[in-house]
Amino acid sequence: MLHFSRLTTLALALAVVIGAPLAWAAEPARSATTTAAAAAKAPLPLDELRTFAEVMDRIKAAYVEPVDDKTLLENAIKGMLSNLDPHSAYLGPEDFQELQESTSGEFGGLGIEVGAEDGFIKVVSPIDDTPASKAGIEAGDLIVKINGQPTRGQTMTEAVDKMRGKVGEKITLTLVRNGGNPFDVTLARAIIQVKSVKSQLLEHDYGYIRITQFQVKTGEEVGKALAKLRKENGNKLRGIILDLRNNPGGVLQSAVEVADHFLTKGLIVYTKGRIANSELRFSADPADASEGVPLVVLINGGSASASEIVAGALQDQKRGVLMGTDSFGKGSVQTVLPLNNDRALKITTALYYTPNGRSIQAQGIVPDIEVRRGKLTAEQDGENFKEADLQGHLGNGNGGADRPSRKAGLTITGSKKDHPQDDDFQLSQALSLLKGLSITRGN
Repeated sequence: MLHFSRLTTLALALAVVIGAPLAWAAEPARSATTTAAAAAKAPLPLDELRTFAEVMDRIKAAYVEPVDDKTLLENAIKGMLSNLDPHSAYLGPEDFQELQESTSGEFGGLGIEVGAEDGFIKVVSPIDDTPASKAGIEAGDLIVKINGQPTRGQTMTEAVDKMRGKVGEKITLTLVRNGGNPFDVTLARAIIQVKSVKSQLLEHDYGYIRITQFQVKTGEEVGKALAKLRKENGNKLRGIILDLRNNPGGVLQSAVEVADHFLTKGLIVYTKGRIANSELRFSADPADASEGVPLVVLINGGSASASEIVAGALQDQKRGVLMGTDSFGKGSVQTVLPLNNDRALKITTALYYTPNGRSIQAQGIVPDIEVRRGKLTAEQDGENFKEADLQGHLGNGNGGADRPSRKAGLTITGSKKDHPQDDDFQLSQALSLLKGLSITRGN
């Protein structure tokens, strides 16, 4: 099992890292300083530095609008990082804070999942034990004003930004419920924790776990989801579907922990880079939270970075069957280095490799079974008469009940909302394969 202290010190993550900034910045900063010191022995390119200074002077003197030195220097830094590769970047205060929120799953807010309807912001669901649920906000409520400003015409992003903010600050929402009169609700922002893992039983014996993003607590959440599914199914499962579709990645530590829930030995992932601390290897420990049940992993073109680490490890270790379409192909590691004034650098420091030594950079992972998206249409079975429909038929030799054909006109029961596989072709195929694997294993 991966040790928290080790990863915190090394501060390596896929796509993004989050934690105590001073703690995880320490070691990479020293390594970067060492590398920079070695590079500093070479003479500085004086001609290019003179050109840089001249360009700044020309812009300040001739650009159509006045531009200050601070703006020009920040833009120069952004250009320096953006031209390295698509994933290296200079993060200003807002970008750095957004990165921290996205990977920690925590932010200051009200605890409302929202959508858009007729130009208004609609409450999809209040999150349990948050200011919104405690204030009595209900699913279906329309948010017509935020602090007295109408929401009609605002984008979803603008409205969400207004509802998020400093913890403890109060905010007033004007709501309309069931077409009634508007009423105000005043509530204080609190720390909201967004779960990155959703789980349910698709059918008896078969569990489904979807990971939307690899946040700091994702590994822990997957462990809890496995335990919950087993408990709901009488402490035993016959198969699990792990859905990584459209998962953009996240924290390396969490990817290792998730893969470790399904593996009992062997390598999970290793990284290679220029600086010493970028050379890492992560292996599974003997504990098996999944209890070795058959596993199908769903991936697609939106499965990137940390998702590909998990998929690649499970594929190389022959632990699960990968189904879907080719993954995104992001096989690089980014380190986040905090700077002064709540800014940071996110720079690519290594490539990662699957247990069999595959680099998926710009190639992606090819699933074991390709299944593209499709549309499911339920049709009434046109069954003919069976033996049990014939008058005077013999009874079953073992005394079992007759099984006549279904009569015409019967409707298909069940809610698609309760059974996501009913309108998801890839998930439906994964469940069928999972049942086959379970049968052949004798489970």
